[in-house]
Amino acid sequence: MSLSGWGRRVLPVSGCARAMRSLLWGSARVGRACREVRRRAYATGLASVGLRRVLVRLEREADAFPHDAERQLVLLKGLNQEGSASSAEKVVRRFESGQFAADGRAEVEYVKALVRTGRLESRAEEHGGLASLLSEQHAGAAATEAGAYAADAGRSLASRTGRYALGPEYTPPSTADFAGSSASGGSLSRSAATGALPSAGARRAVAGSAGGSADEPLVVSLAEPTFRAQLWKTVRTLGTVFLLMSGLGALMEERGLSRGIGLQQEVQPEEGSKNTKRFDDVKGCDEAKDELVEIVEYLKAPQKFTRLGGKLPKGVLLVGPPGTGKTLLARAIAGEAGVPFFYASGSEFEEMFVGVGARRVRDLFNAAKKRAPCIVFIDEIDAIGGKRNPKDQQYMKMTLNQLLVELDGFSSTEGIIVIGATNFPESLDKALIRPGRFDRHVVVPNPDVRGREQILTLHTERLPLSGDVDLEVLARGTPGFSGADLANLVNMAALKAAREGSSLVTMENFEFAKDKILMGAERKSAVISEENRRLTAYHEGGHALVAMYTDGAMPVHKATIVPRGAALGMVSQLPEKDMVMMSRRQMLAKLDVCMGGRAAEELIFGAANVTSGAESDFQSATQVADAMVTRFGMSERVGYMVLDGQRVGGDTRRAVEEEMKNLLDVSYTRAKEILVKHEPELHRLAAALLERETLTQEDIRRVINGEKIASKNSKPQEIGLDSVSEVDPLRAGEGMAARARGAVAAAAAKAAAPRPSKVPAPVKTS
Repeated sequence: MSLSGWGRRVLPVSGCARAMRSLLWGSARVGRACREVRRRAYATGLASVGLRRVLVRLEREADAFPHDAERQLVLLKGLNQEGSASSAEKVVRRFESGQFAADGRAEVEYVKALVRTGRLESRAEEHGGLASLLSEQHAGAAATEAGAYAADAGRSLASRTGRYALGPEYTPPSTADFAGSSASGGSLSRSAATGALPSAGARRAVAGSAGGSADEPLVVSLAEPTFRAQLWKTVRTLGTVFLLMSGLGALMEERGLSRGIGLQQEVQPEEGSKNTKRFDDVKGCDEAKDELVEIVEYLKAPQKFTRLGGKLPKGVLLVGPPGTGKTLLARAIAGEAGVPFFYASGSEFEEMFVGVGARRVRDLFNAAKKRAPCIVFIDEIDAIGGKRNPKDQQYMKMTLNQLLVELDGFSSTEGIIVIGATNFPESLDKALIRPGRFDRHVVVPNPDVRGREQILTLHTERLPLSGDVDLEVLARGTPGFSGADLANLVNMAALKAAREGSSLVTMENFEFAKDKILMGAERKSAVISEENRRLTAYHEGGHALVAMYTDGAMPVHKATIVPRGAALGMVSQLPEKDMVMMSRRQMLAKLDVCMGGRAAEELIFGAANVTSGAESDFQSATQVADAMVTRFGMSERVGYMVLDGQRVGGDTRRAVEEEMKNLLDVSYTRAKEILVKHEPELHRLAAALLERETLTQEDIRRVINGEKIASKNSKPQEIGLDSVSEVDPLRAGEGMAARARGAVAAAAAKAAAPRPSKVPAPVKTS
């Protein structure tokens, strides 16, 4: 038989194994494996060392799966392509061992190895011809493959849930069937391709050898991919989908396709007809309204301003603390002019994708140009208009650069008024606030007394107020409150009245709301020991007493030992009128009031028993002293200059610290002198705080003067020194009488010395 004729003849293998291999691998895997060998060994120019590594891996895989004919074929082809005599000898040994699965293609590699080793003719003569040789070798390999596959199927029976029983209608072929098919010239490739099944005898033979029968069918399970293979396939699929979706989304964003198909809506304004805000709704900032009226007139009749060649500023920057009504002013402008109003927040422009902010700025102004005349309001503009740094990356400046171009570029923006609002004008880039862009700055400060009264009147128009509510008194008692704070005050008072079931909002409800805003919410559930209550009463009494007897100190609003927020007690002070600056006398008085709490602790309980409750007092006092020395020029030693802490040298810094320490020490001495002189009043004040827990300014004045006040149960009583004779838990053996005698002696010794304080004049209360 010629070699070419033999090459066209292939022998059949197990039909079951062939079907399983077709499901798991297929002919494409052989081609991929072969291409991998050629690519690694030849196409990429690897050295022989690299090829040997590939062969080692292929041999390891073939040994791990001896019944897999595809892996055996890949290994045999690789060994033949390696070309050495040892590789050819290994092909012969593996094929003739009968331990590995083989088909007709493996026989081709076996014959190639025999030719390369020069043993083809001798082996053919020994077996009576080439056909007989191949028949014997293939029969042994087929039996090995069928037995191994059946054994694997039996082992997987216990771990598989999907079972496939091969009953009498289908059993694997036997070795005799393989030999008979080979002798009759049957083609394995043709039978497999046409789906032909082995004979019944062959099926029964192999089934019996594998332990299966008609009564006890052989259970076969499909081999599944390993966990690592499944995980890698899943990760690869998800990664591919993510990259495709990201690329598609970026392309749609860049080309504007998402807007075209309705995925992204065009920027829509708030129409002027729907905007119900007017200038009458804005209270407490009359000067700012007067400056913005000009813009309203321009939007209503632009020819009035352009007939002489003038142009209205393109940008208006509203500057002021939070809650003063900057956004409300912008809406009122649009409502008065009846033009569309575009609102955007500075934080809405930037996202995780580079370039999104610049595109959104373009979209905003493109929409505004289509609806001109209109107003574009950008709230918190410092989020995108901050000062640029040459070290910043380009993408960090793209949004600001686009905004600068839109404000004053080649593109016409006539009829568009841009209004920006910020709390930090000093942080804005100079290019943004230059003339031609945001060149008009309108300051919106906190309202004064008259403005606060107007705001309170506006917010209480629809509230049922009790007859005792005096909005003027509320306005005078809320200095420093913004419009938002006052709106919150009114709302909290209304909620308080509703919780109590009252039909009217009383002055008591407003006082409760004001105290909650100024001092924090009461912690009535806090468990405070009697010892700590007494110590807190003397501490807060020291603050209040020093404030009452120090010239220049702000009047005391309330003193309380009820825990509020993070504090165990608090003394609240409010100025009699709005303050725009502080004098040196007022700052020194503030230092004295801060030191009053610790001085009272030391005076009553001794220096060894002072507590950490004065930490916040010392922090406030240190800040005031530092400002006096380094910013306000109130130190003769340091001089009249403003010092930056980071640029101050060692000697100057030492002088600043010594001057601050001197201010604080002298202040502590003054506070202690006041308390020593008025120690009886301190005892009465502490007793009243323990009894009432909260005292108003008028209550404190009555207690100091020894007058009767209403107790907590609304019965008038007189509070004197005897009522606190036993308040001495931390004296460590010192009696109250000895302390009182020492205080009187100290006060008498200093009676002739001038005092830095005085009893303040009565303050009108309602």
